[in-house]
Amino acid sequence: MSDFSVFAARICLIGAALLPYAPGSIRAQDLGESGAAPEMTRSAVPIQVARLTSEIDLDGVIDEPAWDAIEPLSMFMWAPQHGGEMSEPTEVRIAYDDRYLYMSGRMYDSEPEGIRSNTLYRDQFSGDDLLSIMIDSYNDYETAVWFVTNPAGARSDRTMSNDAEFAGGGFPMNADWNAHWDVATTRNEEGWFAEFRIPFSTLGFQTQDDQVTMGIIVYRFIARRNERHLYPVIAEEWGGFGFGKPSQAQRITLDNVRPSKPIYVTPYLLGGVTQTPILQEPPAVSAAGWGTEDDQTTEPGLDLKYSPSSNLAVDLTVNTDFAQVEADDQQINLTRFSLFFPEKRQFFQERASTFAFNTGGFTDRLFFSRRIGLNSGEIVRIYGGARLVGRAGGLDFGFLNMQTAPQGGRAGENAGVLRLNQQVFNPYSSVGGMLTTRIGSDGESNVAYGLDADVRLFGDEYFSVQWAQTFDEAVEEGSALDAGLIRARWERRREQGLSYNGEFRRVGPDYRPRLGFQLRDDFTSFGGRLGYTWLMNSGSTLRNVSLGANTEQLFRNEDDTPESRGYRSDLRLEFRSGASLGFGSNSSFESIRSGFEIADLSIEPGEYWFHEATVNVMMPRNGLFRGMIGGSAGSFYDGRRVGASIAPTWNVSPNLEVGAGYEVNRFEFSDRSVEATTHLGRLRLDFALDTHLSLSTFAQYNSLADLTTVNARLRYHFREGTDLWIVYNEGYNLSRENGFDPRLPLSAGRTLMIKYSHTFTL
Repeated sequence: MSDFSVFAARICLIGAALLPYAPGSIRAQDLGESGAAPEMTRSAVPIQVARLTSEIDLDGVIDEPAWDAIEPLSMFMWAPQHGGEMSEPTEVRIAYDDRYLYMSGRMYDSEPEGIRSNTLYRDQFSGDDLLSIMIDSYNDYETAVWFVTNPAGARSDRTMSNDAEFAGGGFPMNADWNAHWDVATTRNEEGWFAEFRIPFSTLGFQTQDDQVTMGIIVYRFIARRNERHLYPVIAEEWGGFGFGKPSQAQRITLDNVRPSKPIYVTPYLLGGVTQTPILQEPPAVSAAGWGTEDDQTTEPGLDLKYSPSSNLAVDLTVNTDFAQVEADDQQINLTRFSLFFPEKRQFFQERASTFAFNTGGFTDRLFFSRRIGLNSGEIVRIYGGARLVGRAGGLDFGFLNMQTAPQGGRAGENAGVLRLNQQVFNPYSSVGGMLTTRIGSDGESNVAYGLDADVRLFGDEYFSVQWAQTFDEAVEEGSALDAGLIRARWERRREQGLSYNGEFRRVGPDYRPRLGFQLRDDFTSFGGRLGYTWLMNSGSTLRNVSLGANTEQLFRNEDDTPESRGYRSDLRLEFRSGASLGFGSNSSFESIRSGFEIADLSIEPGEYWFHEATVNVMMPRNGLFRGMIGGSAGSFYDGRRVGASIAPTWNVSPNLEVGAGYEVNRFEFSDRSVEATTHLGRLRLDFALDTHLSLSTFAQYNSLADLTTVNARLRYHFREGTDLWIVYNEGYNLSRENGFDPRLPLSAGRTLMIKYSHTFTL
C-alpha cells in the first residue's frame, strides 16, 4: 500500500469516526446551561461579560470611555497572605466584540520606581511584575490557555492541562506553545497599564443557543513583594499552584459571538550550509589530514492553519522544518535506561494535551511526538502532514498524520494518531481511547491502541485505569497480556492535609509502542505515596510544610523475582518569600542480570542495595538573581556517589539575562580501585534589544562526550507569524588527542541556517 493510500485511508477513518460529532449535530450533555457540574461553586455560576459598543485603540493607554463603563473585577490577595489586604489597587476589566476578547489592567503602584520589568524576551519569566489571564475557553474544567505580559510588553503564552495536577506523573504546563494575540503596555508615575486583545480564533470554544461559556482566572503579580492579586477567590487548600486550576475559574458568558474564520497561510524559505569534518587519506592528499565537506540547503515549506468552526482547528504542513527550535538540554544518565527529552517543536504544541495518554511515571506514554522526525537525536526529513483537534459537546478529539522521508538506510515512515476522550458523569471524569500506527515504506508496521478512564468518584477521590496493546510485525506476540499494558491507580488529589495514591502496573514482554515511550518492559509493579501538607498561620514566615513517603516495587514477569525496589521520604518547606527548602532520603535495590555502563564505569551483574540523602534549595523566583542549589550523597551500587548542582540566573538588565548550570558527579568504587568524575555545564545568554529583536546563545559542555556545543539563534519578530531566524550550531572537540595522526579537528561540525516565514491571513 502506498503512503498516499495509507494517508487517504486514515482521512476516511477519522471522517467516519467524527461524523456524528460534526458541528450542528451535537447533542449537548445534560449538565445545565453552562456545562457545569451539579455541585456548582460561586465561581462556577456564570457572570455576563460586557459587550463593547465602540472600538478599543490597543495602545496601553486605558482612556476609552468604554472601559470606564465596565465594572472592574473584585480582586483579592492570594499570596503571600491569603485573603490579606492588598498593598496596591488593581483594576482589571474584561470585554468582547465579534472577533476578540479584551482585557485592560490598571496596576497602580505608590512606588513606581519599584516596578520590575526585567526582560524583553518572549516566553521568559524573569522576576517581573505581571498581568495575566487564563482562559478555559472550552469550559471543560481541565484545560486552559494562558496569556501573560510584563510592564515592557514582553509576552508569554502557554497551555494548561489536567487541571494543573501532576497526578499520574504528567506535567500539566506547556510553555512551548505560541499563539496569535496582541498586548500593549505603558508606564507613568501612577503605575503600569496593559491592554490585551485575544482573537476568538486563537481560543476555540463551543456555542450553545448563541451563548458561549468560558472560565477565566486573572492575576497581577507584584514581584518585589511576592504579592499576587487574583480573581476569582480560590481557596488556599489547592496549594501554591491553585491560582492556575481551570476547574476553579470564574465562569463567564458571551452572547452572539460571531468570530471570523481566518486561514493562516505561512510559507517559509530556508537556506544554509552544513560543514562536516572529513578525514582525507593519501593519495588524495600528501599526508592524512582533516578537510571539510559542505552540504548546502535551499528549500521552501508551507504551514496552513484553519478553523472551520469555533470548536475545530485544522493544521496542514508541507516540507516541515524546525531549524529554529532550541537545542535539547544535555543530561548525564545515571541509570541503565534511555533518556527522555521533552517536545519543543511548535507544530506539535496545539492542544497537545488532547493527545496525552500517560502510562506511568513522568516518561511512559502511548504517543510521544518526538518519535516523528527525530531518530536518536538526528533530524529526519518530514515531507508533511495534517493535524485536527477540537471539542464537541463533552468529546475531545484529535487526529495526526505525518510522513517522513527515508534516511541513512532507514525507510520512510507514515505515523498516525487518533485520540478520543469523552467527558462523563461530571466535568472531572472521562473515558477515552487512542490508536497509533507506524508504517514503513519497507512494509514494517507497528499498531497500538489504548483505552482509559479517569473518574472522580467523590470528593477528592479519583480512580483511573488504562489498557494498551501493541501489534508489531517484528514481534511474535504470545497473547494479549504479553503484548499489553494494564495500569490502575487510586488517588486523593489534594494539596492541603492528607493525600495518597496507590498504583498497579503490568507491562508484558511483547509490548512495543514504537510511536510512544516506554522506559522498561516485562515487569509488574506496585507502588504508592502518602503525604500530608500543613498550611501555616499568617504570622509564620513559612507558607506550608509538606511531608511524604513513597515506594515502588518492580518484579520480573518471567520468574516473579524483584528487579527494582525504591523507598523515598521527603520534607519540603515553602516560604512566603517564594523560596523553598527540601530534604530527602532514598533507598534503592537493583537486581542486575546484564552488565552496563554509567559514566564509562561498568556495573557488573549482581544484587545491590544503596542509599542516599538529598537536599535542594530554591531561591525566590521574583528576584533579579535567582536559582537553585542541590546536592546528594550516598552509596551507589558497589561504590559511592556524591553529586552537586547549581543553576543561577541573573538579569543584568532588561536587555540581558544570564543563566548558567553546573552538575558534577563523583563516583568511587574502592573495592575495584575505580573512580570517575562527570561534569555537565551550561551557559545561556539571552539578549533582547526590544520585543522584536533577540539573540539567544546556549553553550553546553559534557565531559562524557568531551564535547562543547553552541546553539545561537537570532530572531527578528516582525509580527505574530512573521519571523526571520538566523541559527548557528557548532560542536567543539576539547580533547583533540585521539592517539592517532592527525589529531581531531577543533570543530566537530557546524551549521548555519537562515529561515524566513511570513503569515498571510485570508
